[in-house]
Amino acid sequence: MNKTGKATAGAGVAKVRAPAARPIRNRPSAETKLAELKRRLLEISDLAAARSVLRWDQATYMPSGGAHARARQSATLSRLAHEKSVDAALGKLLDDLASYAAGLPYDSDEASLIRVARRDFEKAIKLPSAYVARASELGSAAYDAWTRARPANDFAAMLPFLERAVDLSREYAGFFAPYQHVADPLIDAAEEGMTTASVRSLFAELRSALIPLVRAIADQPIPGDDCLHGSFSEPMQLDFSLSVVKRFGYDTDRGRLDKTHHPFCAKFSAGDVRITTRIDEKHFGDALFSTMHEAGHALYEQGVAAALEGMPLGSGTSAGVHESQSRLWENVVGRSRAFWEHFFPVLRNTFPDQFRRIGLETFYRAINKVQRSLIRTDADEITYNVHIMMRFDLEVELLEGHLRVKDIPEAWRARMQADLGVAPSDDRDGCLQDVHWYGGTGTVGGAFQSYTIGNILSAQFYAAAIKTHPDIPREIAKGEFGTLHGWLREHLYQHGRKFQPTEVVMQATGGPMSTTPYLSYLRAKYGELYRLDLAP
Repeated sequence: MNKTGKATAGAGVAKVRAPAARPIRNRPSAETKLAELKRRLLEISDLAAARSVLRWDQATYMPSGGAHARARQSATLSRLAHEKSVDAALGKLLDDLASYAAGLPYDSDEASLIRVARRDFEKAIKLPSAYVARASELGSAAYDAWTRARPANDFAAMLPFLERAVDLSREYAGFFAPYQHVADPLIDAAEEGMTTASVRSLFAELRSALIPLVRAIADQPIPGDDCLHGSFSEPMQLDFSLSVVKRFGYDTDRGRLDKTHHPFCAKFSAGDVRITTRIDEKHFGDALFSTMHEAGHALYEQGVAAALEGMPLGSGTSAGVHESQSRLWENVVGRSRAFWEHFFPVLRNTFPDQFRRIGLETFYRAINKVQRSLIRTDADEITYNVHIMMRFDLEVELLEGHLRVKDIPEAWRARMQADLGVAPSDDRDGCLQDVHWYGGTGTVGGAFQSYTIGNILSAQFYAAAIKTHPDIPREIAKGEFGTLHGWLREHLYQHGRKFQPTEVVMQATGGPMSTTPYLSYLRAKYGELYRLDLAP
């Protein structure tokens, strides 16, 4: 016993050992799991970027002999990326990080990443990898066939590709059943939250206001555009076009300009955002306005915050919001009188023989000529959306089974005649003119409505920027675009996909998407050009 009366060890009393403690394993912290999530997502992004490089090459420099292998390669990369996108371990990480994200501010990079990655994962797990590979392979093979079929006016050659694309589109929709309409899953893939019904409602509202404008303006004498026809060397057009978009803010240290059949923008990383254009040496404008259009997409991608690089957040928020930027820079800025007050003297110096005797007003009216036309990409701002609405309706009829693929050429001609009063004499300028049904995703539907949404939002974003910075038009007339570019970068570009389209529009403009700014823009511009009272 010790002085306290308690037994001491070794004093004839057996020593009782406490049970051995189980080793505590170090549980991964939320930060560790977030790092693992980012590692997995970056691998998926790298595979998608590698496939984009292959698609860019196919659309620019690849020899025709590489088409068969390219379809296989694209399918392989698509399958691998999809397999990683639906990995159960990725889903578990997102589950584990849900409570962590809930404790963060909604607009934080981390909470936004987990939220958007979860949304992407839940969509991806509905698609079998074999389906993704089949769709990718069809898209690549169909694009190669289209590059030959369109110049040859050979719709029959594209018929089997298009029939398979419609089948794949219905199959895609089936993975997301139940739905209200078969086109809904395809539309939602481009414009999250939108449906066939909501697009139809938007189009009905816009159409009721546009058709009277089309009729009022198109019935006027058509301005001459002879000044745009002549001989314009390819290198000089490319140089002039590139000089313009560099003034916009396009960073050629992180991008380049190349030629293609159907212009597009491709992003491989934040440091590699490429644009393409097409050249017609007998007509001025195709190259320039195509380049400005694609540069609008590129400005958006180059403006995404560096912290979002390689993550699902690191790109534009939707196809329609993205298109708003190509249309803003191409049309709202690039076809404005203010823009040409600065650049027309530069153009005269570039092509003195062609424009020496041409005045600014003649040129301005020529590039804004309104005319019922066959080609969507050549259409003016007034008639453009009529082309889009027709294509959307035809897609819906295809998916519903009310229109057979073999009947598309005749349905196209009938609808063009009814809507615009013109009809193509061949399929080259008819149903073969757009690449959308013959390449890319290998599906039909869900793409065209984004062009009209882009038109609507282009005016809405520009009006919001002008409200904050009323001097923007005067700066444009001096060839200065920093204020406009800066406003767009602050309110739109930097956020990438952190916010849904409705959220981005509300934050940037103070209200939901509205046709009012767009229709006001068209009425003001073309009412002045054609000396008409276009008030609603």
